[in-house]
Amino acid sequence: MLAGPMDYTPGVLSLQGNNQEIASTQARQLALYVVIYSPIQMAADLIENYDKYPGPFQFIKDVAVDWSDTRVLNGEPGDFATIARKDRNSETWFLGSVTDENGRTFDVPLSFLDAGRTYTAEIYRDGPKAGLSGGARFDIVIEKKTVTAGDVLPARLAPGGGLAVRFVPQGAAPKKRK
Repeated sequence: MLAGPMDYTPGVLSLQGNNQEIASTQARQLALYVVIYSPIQMAADLIENYDKYPGPFQFIKDVAVDWSDTRVLNGEPGDFATIARKDRNSETWFLGSVTDENGRTFDVPLSFLDAGRTYTAEIYRDGPKAGLSGGARFDIVIEKKTVTAGDVLPARLAPGGGLAVRFVPQGAAPKKRK
């Protein structure tokens, strides 16, 4: 997927598919929009489920689908990946990090951000009880913080989890998505 796009439908906030649970957290479903390059994206769940989870759905409404820059920050094929991408039509950056069935904790240097700029980081991360079973898959924390290229973002990915971040330059009007 680094060489070109593929078809994949993330964003299933109900975490249900074909009458079975999806082995994922909500934060991972959001992160997949960034990790997997697919310039024709869709919201793959039922509208009732997006109405039920308006916080996570906001990321789906805001995320770009085509990029001017891509940075692979870490990863191991089949295990985990962290990718930062810059929106082709704005100065906004996005970060997605996903893991397999193993939880992970690491720091993400934000050196990919433009030096000398301050950003509002809109963070969608696995909550403290997140995991692959039952209601734990829905444990998500949504928060905002101010960051620069010199900062480091701590990442804690639950088993089957993820982290999705939108970095909006301060002082710039973010481009709204429909």
